[in-house]
Amino acid sequence: MLRDRVVNLTTPEAVESFLANHPTSVVFKAGTCHKTMQGFGNLQEFLEPRDDLMVGVIRVVEWRAASNLVAERTGIVHHSPQVIMFQDGAAVFDLDNWDITPESLEVGFARLPQGESVEAASQAARSDLTPYLQVLDQFLSGVIDEQRFEYVYTTMFRDDATLRSRDEVEVLGSIFGDVDRHMTMHMMMAGRAVDTGLRDKAERAYDALTAMATQQQQQPA
Repeated sequence: MLRDRVVNLTTPEAVESFLANHPTSVVFKAGTCHKTMQGFGNLQEFLEPRDDLMVGVIRVVEWRAASNLVAERTGIVHHSPQVIMFQDGAAVFDLDNWDITPESLEVGFARLPQGESVEAASQAARSDLTPYLQVLDQFLSGVIDEQRFEYVYTTMFRDDATLRSRDEVEVLGSIFGDVDRHMTMHMMMAGRAVDTGLRDKAERAYDALTAMATQQQQQPA
């Protein structure tokens, strides 16, 4: 599984060791907003079948020195989120921010020839859907009204930099769509919700996220 091939690169030494042991690999720099979540969701679709590739993750805010070393080694200007693909220790392809799309990733992965399967790393942390399930439950049970739900949910999603699967990202984004555009419209309309189908969307998202959380709990440790 992909999560078993993900390694956190917390220091410059960890970066050096990772690239020495896995010269053909992928490094993902994670930022602090939903662009990271969506970018990694797209990246995951290509990494899942590539059991020959290890993935190094750098959380830029916490592990800045590691990020700086990657920039120094590759000459690639830092962005977050950012995907850098390495072949034989050299950076051969990179994408930043909203350019981390399926179409662009397909071009990059075509440059990485299929190799032998790699040994799994220690288990990566699983994503936590609890905050979303809690606010959805509060809305659906009448604890908070539509306007409060809209604000809390979109703010949570905008600030979420968790590395989530593409399926999770699609469900989380199914209620309000493009969160940046939605929040702009929200301000322009003085916070008045106009989506008459909001409750139905919230119910479908709640059911789907509950099923995903249950499936995660049933996976072997």
